Amino acid sequence: MISYLQIDKLTKSFGDLLLFSDISFGIAQGQKIGLIAKNGSGKTTLLNIIGGKEDYDSGAVVFRNGLRIGYLEQTPTYPAGLTVLEACFYSENKTVRLIAEYEKAISDEDTISLENLLEQMDSLKAWDYEQRAKQILSQLKITDFNQKVENLSGGQLKRVALANVLITEPELIILDEPTNHLDLEMTEWLENYLSRQTISILMVTHDRYFLDRVCNEIMEIDRQQIYQYKGNYSYYLEKRQERIEALNSEAERAGNLFKKELEWMRRQPQARGTKAKYRIDAFHELEKKVKQPRDAGNVNLEIKSAYIGSKIFDAEHVYKRFGDIRIVEDFNYTFARYEKMGIVGNNGTGKSTFIKMLIGEVPPDSGDFNIGETVRFGYYSQDGLAFDEQMKVIDVVQNIAEFVDLGDGKKLNVSQFLNYFLFPPEKQHNYVHKLSGGEKRRLYLCTVLMRSPNFLVLDEPTNDLDIVTLNVLEEYLQSFKGCVIVVSHDRYFMDKVVDHLLVFRGNAEIKDFPGNYSQYREWKEIQERIEKETEAAKSKPTQEKVERNRPEQKKKLSFKERNEFEALEKEIPLLEQEKTELEQQMSSGTLSNDELIAGGARIAQLLEEIEEKTMRWLELSEFI
Repeated sequence: MISYLQIDKLTKSFGDLLLFSDISFGIAQGQKIGLIAKNGSGKTTLLNIIGGKEDYDSGAVVFRNGLRIGYLEQTPTYPAGLTVLEACFYSENKTVRLIAEYEKAISDEDTISLENLLEQMDSLKAWDYEQRAKQILSQLKITDFNQKVENLSGGQLKRVALANVLITEPELIILDEPTNHLDLEMTEWLENYLSRQTISILMVTHDRYFLDRVCNEIMEIDRQQIYQYKGNYSYYLEKRQERIEALNSEAERAGNLFKKELEWMRRQPQARGTKAKYRIDAFHELEKKVKQPRDAGNVNLEIKSAYIGSKIFDAEHVYKRFGDIRIVEDFNYTFARYEKMGIVGNNGTGKSTFIKMLIGEVPPDSGDFNIGETVRFGYYSQDGLAFDEQMKVIDVVQNIAEFVDLGDGKKLNVSQFLNYFLFPPEKQHNYVHKLSGGEKRRLYLCTVLMRSPNFLVLDEPTNDLDIVTLNVLEEYLQSFKGCVIVVSHDRYFMDKVVDHLLVFRGNAEIKDFPGNYSQYREWKEIQERIEKETEAAKSKPTQEKVERNRPEQKKKLSFKERNEFEALEKEIPLLEQEKTELEQQMSSGTLSNDELIAGGARIAQLLEEIEEKTMRWLELSEFI
């Protein structure tokens, strides 16, 4: 197995904040690793160190000579003045630079340069490369090649940067939140693309379906150390729980021993001189272990929300458009009490505009949203909240309320509430400017929930939140005694939280679907299959008419083709069975790195074989 990267005893701190200490790990050819940690634990910092964007205190980062690396930063930047096309092909790769020059010559209608570039394209066999690049750009909906990068939104720039990384075809790809700002269609395309490639991957993502389907290994940063799990996300959850239970049992045993040793240490001072030094040293080591924070496991927090009446809101004949872009047209809807709705759809279809109309930030062109008198909105926006950076975390929340009402006379103070949302006491007294981007989003979430709303409207709450926080938020929303509307591209999150969908398809077309995202996806696939069969049935009479007029031209299978058809009917199910069994083995966590790499390569091969044989079966089946 070829080693691509070796990290040896790496340590990084910011002042008195230690992110990780003496961590060591490697990445080999074919490994696809998901990196998990709480916000503020150093995930992005570690990626920046590997990507050469940030320095470290001590240790070593060693790459294989000549290794091609692609790095998608969480917030990418490009030099001002570059066009989208130039940014997409911004690379030291000779073929990529040649394609960029060729595309620019076509755009500028530079026939003089074009003749020379055509020869170079031929000599470097760059045509296939260019086709793959254009496929990637189209899948990421990058179409305006001449727009300047400084005029792009953050989401558009992230997609351009992702295209740039994929086009360069690196051997090792480092991805920091690759699914942020991608709609569901793009996310599913990227998931399929990466799972079929043989490249090595190290990535941070909050999308757990994406993580589960792309990665064959999980790496966790916890308490400044690295823990590795040879399996996908589902396997990691199981083994992590086992590790936590073992640590908590060990901590409990250490606590019992500590009580005995503490009593021994407290005996009269005159006896201290005769105490064995080794036992005193062991006591101090035991004291450190006992004082380490313990993982509390799953916590169920039910916060009392304000009373909400039977009337929530009615949308009556609502119209909204921006120029030629229609958002809603004669939209009518009655929202039910305790309903938990998800809103999904491609970027630009009007999801955020819809909820801004609901809460009164954007007026409809005509029609009304009639809101019930008892409704108290809690709105979490994509833009976030502007904090006073010089305030302490605990003071930000205390300015809203001193306590959180749990009902039945139970209350949580601010510190306890922050602790539940993964702000331990030492973090609570940090200044806001010391928090990571994800921690600020988490603090913003706390300020929304502290106000005891009875109707939560969450616009992309999963962006920049870590998986641990998302698990807490999911538990909170599942037990929330009120109404919820969530706009999100996170399929796992939507499946856990919502029971109803509004699907924005664009051009004011909105589908009302009674179920979660996975159920909708399954229904959509069935509908698409029915539509294809209906279209095929419509064209069949015409085909039959032609064949009746020319019966002598109707093709029949030869003896050899019939045998081939029968063989395919047996081979395809066997290949699909092998793929399923192999996927189960790779998720079991029992395979070695070599076996995981070989399994990934075999799955890619099986997918190609299944597709090829299925297409041939379809061709032959037309003449049966």
